[in-house]
Amino acid sequence: MAGLPLSELDQPLGQAKRAHASKPYARWFWRGLSGGLAALFAGLILYAALKRDPNGGEPIAIAMIRERPAAPDIAKASPEPTTRDDRRGPASASQLETESGVTVVRPGSDAPGAIIITVPDDGTVKLAPAPDKRLVERTRHGLLPKVGPDGATPAQVYARPLGPSPVAKSAGRIAILVGGLGISQSSTSEAIARLPGPVSLAFAPYGAELEKTVQRARSEGHEVFLQVPMEPFDYPDNDPGPHTLLTGPKGTDNLDRLQWVLGRFSGYVGIVNFLGGRLTADDMTLTPLLRELAGRGLMVVDDGSSPRSLLASAAAKAQIPALKADLSLDAVPRPETIDKELQRLETLARDQGAVVATASALPVTIERITRWARTLEGKNLVLVPVSAARGFRNPSTTGSLR
Repeated sequence: MAGLPLSELDQPLGQAKRAHASKPYARWFWRGLSGGLAALFAGLILYAALKRDPNGGEPIAIAMIRERPAAPDIAKASPEPTTRDDRRGPASASQLETESGVTVVRPGSDAPGAIIITVPDDGTVKLAPAPDKRLVERTRHGLLPKVGPDGATPAQVYARPLGPSPVAKSAGRIAILVGGLGISQSSTSEAIARLPGPVSLAFAPYGAELEKTVQRARSEGHEVFLQVPMEPFDYPDNDPGPHTLLTGPKGTDNLDRLQWVLGRFSGYVGIVNFLGGRLTADDMTLTPLLRELAGRGLMVVDDGSSPRSLLASAAAKAQIPALKADLSLDAVPRPETIDKELQRLETLARDQGAVVATASALPVTIERITRWARTLEGKNLVLVPVSAARGFRNPSTTGSLR
């Protein structure tokens, strides 16, 4: 039908329907918004460039500063005048006694009901520094002890002083020499730290940093001895170690071996045998060794392990300060056995005045001696160093007590 509008089905293919024209308001809005944002961003950049503030963006605080008024000159201020009495204090001793409430008892006057208070000494005993330059000579084996030009000896200078005398008369004196130190660092440190200062310590000539360890022991108040390895009856099955002093034809180098041992460290009071049942029973072998020790001003201690030993008696004949130990505390290293030997030690000290014992640096021995030593004050018994114990001996024999 002519003149009628065609439907979409009747329209020719490829002829799109004319689109309705959109209104321009939305486009103008977005263009305006984009332009405003661009102008704002450009303005911020321009402001930052012109401002050039290095602290821009950091917090800002404003504080008001006010000038403080000048402080008065204290140095120029005149002190308050003091009276003559203020400067001089009390006019007399009587006035001082009255004001303080303390009554002073003067010589010749009675003090009924007075109590005398004795302030005890702190017990600190310091040993002489070692090595003492007067008492050493330099050799190929190190520093060896010697008698000083003034007659001083290592046995005298390096010994631990007795310290203050006890207030009450002692019922007996006990000296203990603990040996075998310097090999095990743990046992050595424990012995130095735990054992009372009067307990003497004996170091073997083997081990690392002996000089340093010995000086630490001396700083804790322990006097020290040097253990000298000597030939036992079952040598070499039982070998005391390198540089052992030997008997017979094997002993031709004994003096050199002895000097090597003597040079291991300094500050020792004297020597004590380590084993040596055979050598200490041989007077011919002992003689040149004791002559060497006498010339070096050392003390000699026989540990008492061999009943046939001539060490102490031969040393006494050679005018060497010497003594022989009475018993060993830990020949059987069990707590109950050690405790029994300590009780025996107390009995000997009361009966004979003084007693000397030896022991090894075993943990059980150190523990039992430390525990036992705390009970001595209540028993009126006193621990003394080995060097001092000799003074309480009967001078006619090194093996007997008073």
